[in-house]
Amino acid sequence: MANSTEPQKPQNTKKNKKKGATLDTFYGAKIQNTEQTEDNIKENAPKPSKGNGNSPQTYEEFESEMTKKMEAFWEEKLEIMQKKFTHLQNQFDQTVKENQALKARIRQLEDNDRVKEQESIKQSQNTKKLEENIKYLTDKVIDLENRGRRDNLRIIGLPDKPEINTKLDMVIQDIIKENCPKILEQGGNTATDRAHRTPSTLNPQKTTPRNVIAKFQSYQTKEKILQEARKRQFRYKGMPIRVTQDLASSTLNDRKAWNMIFRKARELGLQPRISYPAKLTIYFQGKVWAFNKIEDFQLFAKKRPELCGKFDTKIKSRNTE
Repeated sequence: MANSTEPQKPQNTKKNKKKGATLDTFYGAKIQNTEQTEDNIKENAPKPSKGNGNSPQTYEEFESEMTKKMEAFWEEKLEIMQKKFTHLQNQFDQTVKENQALKARIRQLEDNDRVKEQESIKQSQNTKKLEENIKYLTDKVIDLENRGRRDNLRIIGLPDKPEINTKLDMVIQDIIKENCPKILEQGGNTATDRAHRTPSTLNPQKTTPRNVIAKFQSYQTKEKILQEARKRQFRYKGMPIRVTQDLASSTLNDRKAWNMIFRKARELGLQPRISYPAKLTIYFQGKVWAFNKIEDFQLFAKKRPELCGKFDTKIKSRNTE
């Protein structure tokens, strides 16, 4: 009887090995490592024998079958990985395209912003030129208006009564006779083209009488009357009145802005005067000083110990240079 030997089990030298770490796929799927997979296949496979050949499966056949299963296993995993890689590659390509489109859009927006900035600069320059032109034209119109009033005198404080308003020409002649008779004695032409109240409509809320504008036929006569009015207080039948040059309303407002400083300068003996159009002149330390703006005068006063602190009144005005 032939001695038979029991088929020896091949020692599983890797059985006690520590299981390998998992391999993370692109989307987090976990695949067991090669050693663990081989161990699982070997444990579940029929036990081969190399004895007398009576075993239904030789070791070589088993090893060949195991190799095929391993190849099939990795081919399946490789196919899955290739699909996922292809999907990821498509997403990457799409992201690249979107990124390129965004870059192009950003460049376009930057170009648009650059163009708008240049247009804004040009618009600002045009606006500045327009403002300069408007100021020039406004000043020109005011100057022309003032020159058109060069033959006029403005009478302030004349009672606003019907018996006076109906015969203003005669009232003006009476004012000349009462205050500057020398002009009549010298044969000056004191005739007026017209005289009227301003504004034409009476405002019942105002307690002061409306001003009277008188246009003289002779510029020289008007100047003589104005010079006399600067020397002393004019009166009409004993009532005090004031006679000044007739000017545009904007120029009059500019002159009114000097009132407080003008009165203070007069108190200090600075001999103030308002010259055309709205310039203040004073006589200080043997010199005549002229100022177009209140701010310029206040700065001048702060630098002089004799005037410092005496003209600190803040007044808002629009002075014409």
